[in-house]
Amino acid sequence: MKRILSIQSHVVFGCAGNSSAVFPMRRLGMEVWPINTVQFSNHTQYAQGWAGMIMPAGQITELVQGLGNIGELQHCDALLSGYLGSAEQGAEIAAAVKKMKALNPNAIYFCDPVMGHPEKGCIVSPGVQEFLKTQALAVADIIAPNLLELETLTDTELHNLDEVINACQSLLAKGLKMVVVKHLAKAATNKEQFEMLLVTAGGSYLISRPLYEFAQQPVGVGDLISGLMLANLQAGCEPVDAFERTNASVDAVLLETFKEGAYELQLIRSQDAIASPTIKAHAKRVN
Repeated sequence: MKRILSIQSHVVFGCAGNSSAVFPMRRLGMEVWPINTVQFSNHTQYAQGWAGMIMPAGQITELVQGLGNIGELQHCDALLSGYLGSAEQGAEIAAAVKKMKALNPNAIYFCDPVMGHPEKGCIVSPGVQEFLKTQALAVADIIAPNLLELETLTDTELHNLDEVINACQSLLAKGLKMVVVKHLAKAATNKEQFEMLLVTAGGSYLISRPLYEFAQQPVGVGDLISGLMLANLQAGCEPVDAFERTNASVDAVLLETFKEGAYELQLIRSQDAIASPTIKAHAKRVN
């Protein structure tokens, strides 16, 4: 059983951050250790607002040290990071990655570089973006940006698939082993589908899934993608297989959510499809 330390946001109600990723990873057989960067009543895109707090500086370091004190950090196989409540938390995560890898050189760091989208109500603290561009990229093995985040990480405007692939390859040249672009958006080859891209040293792969006409777009889909991709890789899947399984599971969750007319992701209703997805779309290798 693989062990994953997941450091990201938490909501009491609904699905975002750890509340979106932890259960699916566990459903895939992972032992997951969640650390919360923020604790909110609900995600921040509710018109009624939310309650909660950013976890205080130093807590991530203390909790990671606690894992080390009982001899468990050395057994950690991967660290997943997502939404950060402050830039200081980023520095703590970078330190945790270095400590984890010192104890287990085979451990990997999967970074979901959440940078926020003010128009959607997702805002990150000052300094987080700079941490992701510098410290996170320097120690990450896998990164999973959306298109806007990829543009920020590479300081480029991306309009088409070729440009996106080149941007991903520039990140591989800096030492990353894998880039998963979670949403191609304006650079998609088919605007009638939701497209993702996987880029590794072995090639670039495009995959798609249906778009559903939600009254309100669910939150936490990106967190779900990152958690599932990491869990499938840790389960022993080759990158392309993990990519296809992730895409299929996410599609099943979104379809169930759409059928229920729900705003929050229907993870529990979709748990069997998360664990044993039906592959309807295969990744296509692109030049």
